[in-house]
Amino acid sequence: MKTIQLFLLGCLLSFPAFADVAPNQKQALLDLYHATNGSSWNHTWDINADASTWYGVTIQDDKVTAIELSFNNLKGELPQSLGDLQDLVKLDLAFNALEGEIPASFYTLSKLQEVKLFSNRLSGEISANIENLTQLKHLELFNNNFSGSIPSNIGKLVSLETLLLSSNKFIGKLPHTIGDLTALQILSVFDNNLFGNVPSTIGKLANLEELVLANNAFYGDLPSELEMCTNLKTLMIGNNGFKGEFANFQERFPNIIMFEFENSNSKGTIATLDTED
Repeated sequence: MKTIQLFLLGCLLSFPAFADVAPNQKQALLDLYHATNGSSWNHTWDINADASTWYGVTIQDDKVTAIELSFNNLKGELPQSLGDLQDLVKLDLAFNALEGEIPASFYTLSKLQEVKLFSNRLSGEISANIENLTQLKHLELFNNNFSGSIPSNIGKLVSLETLLLSSNKFIGKLPHTIGDLTALQILSVFDNNLFGNVPSTIGKLANLEELVLANNAFYGDLPSELEMCTNLKTLMIGNNGFKGEFANFQERFPNIIMFEFENSNSKGTIATLDTED
């Protein structure tokens, strides 16, 4: 009898175990598949197979925690049911051909820590509801067609370490609340339509290593508070309307490696550290 029991136990242990997923989350994955022309993906899914076998999908405890489908020929718009993936920690859909706006339901994914949607054709504004994504550490939206202003309540994302918004169509000023992102290491808004003074609150970003403001319409003097960002390694401010003297600028940043301030579109605008207007 003991021999039979051991045999049956061995069979159970050797049987392949697949982690299925909650029905509403599986449907959300299927909606993503159909909305983005899944049959033409570079790495497609066998939608009749267990969801745990699907390329780029991570499932833990029957819940989808990561979707990683970069360089996968996704074409179309993101479905509203994306918001049913309430346990999602990582969303990487970079280097595809996604279009349209980010669905409103996206801003309910409060467990997200990493979002990579760069190098698509996404458009529309960034919702003020982004403040709900309080665990977000990396937000990478560069090289799209996003427009509107950078919402001021982005300053509530206090865990944010990387904010990459370059090569879009953002307008307006860099919000003063940017100084609340005290964990921020990289801030890049290169190649947008931002204007105005750089807020003095940027001096609160003691962990900042890379600041890229080039190719916008910022003007005036750089705030003297920027001098407090002693960890800066990269500072790119060219092709703006900054004014003042440049003498001894780099000496104020002991760790600076790359500094770019020249304007190719106009003559002689040079940066200085001075109090904000």
